[in-house]
Amino acid sequence: MPEIEVTIGGRSFTVSCQAGEEQFLRAAAGMLDAEASPLVEQLGRLPEARMLLMAGLMLADKTAAVEDELRTLRARVAELEARPVATRDVPVVPPQVVETLAEIAARAEAMAARVEEQVRA
Repeated sequence: MPEIEVTIGGRSFTVSCQAGEEQFLRAAAGMLDAEASPLVEQLGRLPEARMLLMAGLMLADKTAAVEDELRTLRARVAELEARPVATRDVPVVPPQVVETLAEIAARAEAMAARVEEQVRA
């Protein structure tokens, strides 16, 4: 089991982890350090337990906010996915219109035929 050294709030800690998880542990320690370092700068030297507790609580607060946002976004995605899919509406021509257009076309052809007869005559 590998042991790595991490620095949180200016203090070094040796931590064990599973093989292959070193990068995850370093990343987690980096997040904790990002919360602890400003605390140490603002409040000065804090007892180790208090520094880690406060930094952990700050991370937990950020995590809770992210989880709330994630929950809201998931609900929004579910809402959007539940909407009917917009389809391209293909207009349906009512049968009466088709019949009327056919009648008009027949009349126009008949008129055209009469005009042609008159021109020939």
